[in-house]
Amino acid sequence: MHCRNSVLKRRISVVTLLILLAAFNANAQKKKLEFFLHKDVKLLDSPFQDAMQVDLDYIMELEPNRLLAPFLKEAGLEPKAESYPNWENTGLDGHIGGHYLTALSLMYASTGKKEVLKRLDYMLRELKLAQDAIGNGYIGGVPGSTELWEEIASGDIDAGSFSLNDRWVPLYNIHKTYAGLRDAYLFTGNDLAKEMLIDYSDWMIDITEDLSEEQIQDMLRSEHGGLNEVFADVAQITGDKKYLDLAYRFSHEYLLHPLEEQKDVLNGMHANTQIPKVVGFETIASLDENKDFHEAAKYFWENVVKKRTVAIGGNSVREHFHPTNDFASMISSVQGPETCNTYNMLKLSKKLFQAEADEKYIDYYEQGLYNHILSSQHPEKGGFVYFTPMRPGHYRVYSQPETSFWCCVGSGLENHGKYNELIYAYKNNDLYVNLFIPSKLNWKEKGISLTQQTHFPEQESTSFIINSKRPQKLNLKLRYPRWIPAGEFEVEVNGEALKFDTEPGYYVPIERKWKDGDRVEVKLPMQLSSERLPDGSDYKSLKYGPIVLAAKTGEEDLQGLFADASRGGHIAAGKSIPLTQMPYFLSDKTENIEKLVKKVPGKSLTFSAPEVLYPERYKDLKFIPFYKLHESRYVIYLPLETTEGIKEINEKLRQLEEEEKILAALTIDMVAPGEQQPEADHFIESEDSNIGVNRNRHWRDAQGWFSYRLVDKEEEARRLRITYFGGDSNRDFKILVNDKLIAQESFNGLEGNRFFEKDYTIPPGILKKSEGVLILRFEAMPGSSTAGVYGIRLMKNNDKQNEK
Repeated sequence: MHCRNSVLKRRISVVTLLILLAAFNANAQKKKLEFFLHKDVKLLDSPFQDAMQVDLDYIMELEPNRLLAPFLKEAGLEPKAESYPNWENTGLDGHIGGHYLTALSLMYASTGKKEVLKRLDYMLRELKLAQDAIGNGYIGGVPGSTELWEEIASGDIDAGSFSLNDRWVPLYNIHKTYAGLRDAYLFTGNDLAKEMLIDYSDWMIDITEDLSEEQIQDMLRSEHGGLNEVFADVAQITGDKKYLDLAYRFSHEYLLHPLEEQKDVLNGMHANTQIPKVVGFETIASLDENKDFHEAAKYFWENVVKKRTVAIGGNSVREHFHPTNDFASMISSVQGPETCNTYNMLKLSKKLFQAEADEKYIDYYEQGLYNHILSSQHPEKGGFVYFTPMRPGHYRVYSQPETSFWCCVGSGLENHGKYNELIYAYKNNDLYVNLFIPSKLNWKEKGISLTQQTHFPEQESTSFIINSKRPQKLNLKLRYPRWIPAGEFEVEVNGEALKFDTEPGYYVPIERKWKDGDRVEVKLPMQLSSERLPDGSDYKSLKYGPIVLAAKTGEEDLQGLFADASRGGHIAAGKSIPLTQMPYFLSDKTENIEKLVKKVPGKSLTFSAPEVLYPERYKDLKFIPFYKLHESRYVIYLPLETTEGIKEINEKLRQLEEEEKILAALTIDMVAPGEQQPEADHFIESEDSNIGVNRNRHWRDAQGWFSYRLVDKEEEARRLRITYFGGDSNRDFKILVNDKLIAQESFNGLEGNRFFEKDYTIPPGILKKSEGVLILRFEAMPGSSTAGVYGIRLMKNNDKQNEK
């Protein structure tokens, strides 16, 4: 296996520098598929052009000095404004500033607007001041940067999945700045950004030069974004193999090795921690012709797209990969697919398409682009979505420029400035048409422009006009999408029907000598289809061609629709409508329900389904493209059942939801231990602590201690409910609240092979002095460990008499 056993061997293999140099050679570059510069593909009137403008307005509304404040502060300089709130001043300080560099770079490359370039230049000059003030190449807003990186350089490494030396994912944080500098150079040609990027990369080499491979791999347990990708890009930019060495060192073998062996180890993993690593694997594979890395990236893509992805192109629940054979949590949770995941899966798809020119990568890219990315920005007010619930009857929350600085705000700033990146591609004389988006391509090298005119998906066709300074041969390769049945894809060239035998999922080649004014007409017939959840369970969504359809179910209790600055503001916290009160698809007549769905006359892309909707009050629901549905509760996936089956299911659901309703009413605050965002939102602190997954449930334990900050604003808390696993034994530990001992436990596996819950009373004296904040701490006794903690609820007392 290529460079299989250790990073050291991979680094030695890089002595095959001729391969790397060949990749930089212009002739070698022409042998692989290439993408056009953003400035050479102009969007025309469409929802994508509108979304780009809305994003531009949001970008320009942000105050650069507030985004720069964490960087200046860490450099010992006086900030010109205070930091933004939310994640930007609670531990992840500066991460949006890195995303902002990329967003500005993409937006300038796509629009050519001078005010965007001016803003980018200002950001870079200020960051350069911060870099120079520190003096060693480092740029970052990570709180306590100097002390942190001195600890790391000395080999003092305390890594957790979402922390490194008690800081909130600092490697992930600085990756955004690395990527922003890279993109400022690649998309705008800014030489200052290149200089800063190289100095910053040299700093990382200096910081890690005395660390062993084992220490590096230990450090990479902490979420670190796509650092391996960036360092590989720096190697390509500079032609210096030391940065490729660094990219290999920052490739996490804990994930890489199972993927190389095509083993599925993803269940329970934090999804967006893994995807950027794999983007890096493929970047290295492309640069160094590393077949093992490429096959690992392909296997990951196949696993995630085919086994873990829902109709909109997204994946994960509460940010984590759940079992491929059980999507129940996807339906029950209000924290459905995370936008960052799809942002990174589209990156991976683009790189794999470049490597293989396989239409399946474009098929997925189109799925995610229309149904998740386009839907993740408010179409008029701006604002980005973190979670897109698949739970029937729930809704999405949108960010606001002054309050919200989540990861999906950072990637959201970027998403809508690059809709032109993959519409076309080329390889020698082959011109690939991948997406049906109104646009004008200027292929300067060939002296050709191509204008695509379409109102797809409103219109089931597209057309292309060729403008060329001289007649010339060109192989126009038109994508034949998988969602068009065999034999129904029609192409005309200058009014004459084209004969071809291409199947769906491939490209129709039109090789000829093109001349100025030549015209190509393409029919794109779309059909209704229904799609089950990937686990095969009886939930279905409707699609029209590649477009996911959804229906509005109400606008009541859209709590926090536009997010505040609270740590949980990205979660749609309004009440969850009981699933028993949501509509069903009836399968009494047929399981192929799409056969009974009808277009609504006179209304574009609007469908009714009265024959298959139950109960009666939902008969008039109208299904429209999900990307058009905003500020409302909605349904995408509906249960598929017979009339008789619904009665039995409703009774079971009613009992379950009644129990959940009672529990929710008693719950003041709750934590899901071992899951990134719930722990970060409750300010996790720990020493010698571990996380893991048991029976698809996350846990945290410690040989030292760990703590969370629980909020009890009304001072109603009376008890804690902790979920444990009965098989834990030899676990001796204490539970403290605000430094006061409330329980001492000794677990010896007596509860057996099951999960169980235990309640602890919170003494009134603690509550009186809490001021609405309770610090819950689990602390191991000397020589022992805490039990694995699977769930934490801070609760009111159900006994009103006892409360008195």
